[in-house]
Amino acid sequence: MSSPDNNEALNEDSESARSLDFIRTKVKGETDSGKWDGRVVTRFPPEPNGYLHIGHAKSICLNFGIAQEFGGTCHLRFDDTNPTKEEQEYIDAIKEDIQWLGFDWGENEFYASDYFNQLYEWAIELIKKGKAYVCELTGEQTREYRGTLTEPGKNSPYRDRSIEENLDLFERMKAGEFEDGSKTLRAKIDMASPNMNMRDPVLYRILRATHHRSGDKWCIYPMYDYTHGQSDSIEKITHSLCTLEFENHRPLYNWFLDALEIYHPEQTEFARLNLNYTLTSKRKLLQLVEDGHVAGWDDPRMSTIRGFRRRGYTPASIRELCHKVGVAKFNGVTDIKLLEHCIREDLNKNAQRVMAVLKPLKVVIENYPEDQVEQMDAVNNPEDDSAGTRKVPFTRELYIEQDDFMEDPPKKFFRLGPGREVRLRYGYLITCNDFVKDDQGNVIELRCSYDPETRGGNAPDGRKVKGTIHWVSASEAATAEVRLYDHLFTKENPSKEKKGKVFTDYINPDSLEVIEQCFVEPSLKEANVGDRFQFERLGYFCVDPDSSDGSLVFNRTVSLKDSWAKMQNKK
Repeated sequence: MSSPDNNEALNEDSESARSLDFIRTKVKGETDSGKWDGRVVTRFPPEPNGYLHIGHAKSICLNFGIAQEFGGTCHLRFDDTNPTKEEQEYIDAIKEDIQWLGFDWGENEFYASDYFNQLYEWAIELIKKGKAYVCELTGEQTREYRGTLTEPGKNSPYRDRSIEENLDLFERMKAGEFEDGSKTLRAKIDMASPNMNMRDPVLYRILRATHHRSGDKWCIYPMYDYTHGQSDSIEKITHSLCTLEFENHRPLYNWFLDALEIYHPEQTEFARLNLNYTLTSKRKLLQLVEDGHVAGWDDPRMSTIRGFRRRGYTPASIRELCHKVGVAKFNGVTDIKLLEHCIREDLNKNAQRVMAVLKPLKVVIENYPEDQVEQMDAVNNPEDDSAGTRKVPFTRELYIEQDDFMEDPPKKFFRLGPGREVRLRYGYLITCNDFVKDDQGNVIELRCSYDPETRGGNAPDGRKVKGTIHWVSASEAATAEVRLYDHLFTKENPSKEKKGKVFTDYINPDSLEVIEQCFVEPSLKEANVGDRFQFERLGYFCVDPDSSDGSLVFNRTVSLKDSWAKMQNKK
């Protein structure tokens, strides 16, 4: 299911000097002691009600990574207990994203809905033990009876029904005799507990909705807190690894397993991955899509795995981010510059260098033969000798970046200006002799001359030229659309909404700039969707799926400037 490249990268990740974080230390100790009979079984349990985001990547890497490192298995289990929000589309996307990240669950694909019969039987057992009852309070009444963080709740008037009456009512709930929302099955625990989760939580609700797997067989569905631990028990999970928001749910997780006297896994919590300038709320991500703030779940500005993938991020870079962030017991916010550093590190080693001009300015080399086309040797990747070289066509008319010319350049401007000489990357030394302006006073063309003795950019007389610029042939280049992405939000923590403001008020109006006519090396005509390149001096770019026969669309993955690395060097 995972590609050879991903497997190789995963092995490298595992063999690198990973520090034993508190979870790995725990797993190693228990494995060494023989607890769980030496088994290590983890699980990743997404709810299929949306696409995976960068926060899920940490949980995926941790659960699958620990299973791999300790010779165990990791289950992929879909928590599909809410048919009103779950779709097969999301299931397929989740599986694809996990595979893309490089992980393989093998035959261990499970669904909470597969356990509906067993969960129902266990609910009956709880009723028979006097530990569950059918309640008829409305949702509003239930919240009122629940109390507050400082005040205890009060018992439901239906709490002391007889076991026989509860069994009868629960069976009739299952048979569809009652209206949706009219009754619930609740655990009988402690309405005065300081832990709000222990105040007689709901186990089942009446909900007439077609389920993507069980169809219309059920009109009652179990709640997550009731389903989670028992599903772990059925699958004989050893280490139930959850993010910190589930820490207060652990007593309930344990209560159900103890009350039913079944196999008891152990839940351990860790800090989730939070990146600044991003959101990891499924509800808010869905709103961004539905309200048209982004082009879809895979919009390269989204914090979804699909969005990062479309933008050009690699599986290795996301896994490396999760490794660098580590596993902690306290929540924090990771600077998105670290993620950008990870992708730069990866692409610097693996991406082919090419030349592209985003904002073109024509250059005419007046002393170069009009019909001549020379093929210049260019290095594909200076970090990888095995990447070899390629041919780049050089002609009389070229395009360079508008920013590489100034009509009245300052002293330390080492690019083109009137009478100035620069090196064309892999080409010749050229000198600007004149320029042409349009009616608005904009420079639209440079008139230059070249030194034919400087092929490859070196002057045989030893003269020094400080400036080197990139270029493409005007007649041979391919045309492309380039999309320049920036952070979707202007605020580091867009979820922190101030009075009178909502998170959409912080959307960056300049998060996308589209340049419709750019020019790239002709070799890129053969590029495939998903291929990644370094546009020399400009950044890293990826071929977008909107590309088709005869048209090229590139997304900027990340710029060349690595501010995170500079910050680390200053420490």
